[in-house]
Order: sequence, then structure tokens, then C-alpha cells
Amino acid sequence: MALPPQDERTLPAVVLNDFASMPLDRAVGVLQAAIEQHGYVVVAYSGAVPAALERRLYTVRSLLESDRIALFRPELPPLGLAVLVRQLRQLASCDLSPGVLASAGRLLTHYIHAGALLGSVARLDRVPVNLKSHARSWVPGSQFGVVAHPQPQLVKIGPEARLAGPDFDTSLLVGKGQLQSDWVTATLAPAWHAQGLREVPLPAESAEWWGTGKLIEFCAYLPDLSVLYQLVTSVRQTVCHWCGVDVIGDRCVFCSATPPVYESASPGYEIQLYGDQAAVG
Repeated sequence: MALPPQDERTLPAVVLNDFASMPLDRAVGVLQAAIEQHGYVVVAYSGAVPAALERRLYTVRSLLESDRIALFRPELPPLGLAVLVRQLRQLASCDLSPGVLASAGRLLTHYIHAGALLGSVARLDRVPVNLKSHARSWVPGSQFGVVAHPQPQLVKIGPEARLAGPDFDTSLLVGKGQLQSDWVTATLAPAWHAQGLREVPLPAESAEWWGTGKLIEFCAYLPDLSVLYQLVTSVRQTVCHWCGVDVIGDRCVFCSATPPVYESASPGYEIQLYGDQAAVG
């Protein structure tokens, strides 16, 4: 799902429709064309996509023998993933190198609060559900508020129902499925002090991810490009020792290399190099 632009600087997304089912040579051509046009490609996909799609992505990257394709599957529900991709599209208009932009996905994931209002948790397997909640899900009219990220939460909706939210200003995005309720907009949004609220279509993978089509998915996020840019540029950058791209974090998103470990002459000690700094342990 590609969300509409957040602002006039947001770059368009390349949507890989039917990527798993198209002929292999055509799939290779699609990613090859994207690399030729943009130089580097970050493919973000949900954990709810079919296994065949993930296998196809790794197969195509292997056939291209390219270190310019980053495959990124964050532990986010589909609407949260769509928000994260749009944030990366916003940042793509800034003066960030491809490696830093691709690495930013892992960083920005921590600032996304994603959940859903569900009509049943009987098939929910991505958030811990106790037996009591399972039993309640069979009661007609029961609804449950669930947060999947950053920390799992589950409450049965009632007068005292509360979900812990972000402690910073965010906007709230809502995707409505087959569930009829105003709890997200009337109760959750004010409780989370949402600075703005917008509705979008529900992503295609949401019913599979949440285990039911009776849901309303929501996601609180940072909408301001200047805030996103400040977050990313405040993190120390290093150079991948294997493929040479600038990255943030401890793993290169393009070649998956981690900082090398060098054994010292003294037994029991090792030196790990992180860019221009070293840690001894």
C-alpha cells in the first residue's frame, strides 16, 4: 500500500504489484529498471505477505548479484509499514546518502505506535492473548484494543479501557475495515493527544496480519519532515567496511555486513571497530 504524499516533497513509491506471480525474467527486469533509474532500491514489505513473495525477492536480488538492493521487513502491522515507507519517501528528498536513508527505516520504526481495534482476537497470533481474552472474543459485540508496536498491549473495550501511547506529538492515521465503531476517533485519538487525524483505505494485508477482517487499524507517527531529518542526522554515521556505503546502526542494510571483530594479543579480550571508534571487551 502506497500512501498519498504527506507534502509536496514526498517522492512517489514504486509498487511491486503481482511481483511473486509474474514471470521470473520480468521480475528481474522490474528491479533492474528501478536500480538503473534510482541507483539504489529499498524494498519494504509486511510480515503478512505470502512466503512466495519473500522468496522471489531474495531470488531476484541473488540473480542480479547486486549490493544496491535492501530488503526490509520491519515488525510493523501493514498500516504502520505504509507510514514508515512514506516517511522514507519524505526523507528521500533530502541530502541523505542511500545507505543512511535505507538505515533510517530501523531507526524510525521506534517512533511508530501501531495497533488496531478488533472484533475478535481468536486468530490473533502476533500479540500475546491470554485464555480469558480468547473466551471473551466469542461473546457477541466484544471489541478489543490492541497495540502491536512498540510494546504489545491488549485491552477489552469498555469505559475504563486504556492503551498507552506515545509521549510526543504525533498524527494519527486510521484505516477502517468491516468493524463499525468510533472508539479510535472519539476515545483513542484524544487520549493519545493526536495533533491530526486522517482516514485512509485499509491495507490489503491487514486482515491476514490481525487475523480478522472486523477491524479498524490505526497508527500514530511523526509527520514533520524536519523532525524526521533531525532524528536521522543526529545519529553517528559509519562506513560499511565491505561495500563502502554510509550507514547508521550496526549492520549494513545492503550487504548485511557487521563491523569486523579483531582478536587482540591478550587472551580473553577482543576489539570491535565501529567506524572511527573502538570498544574493548
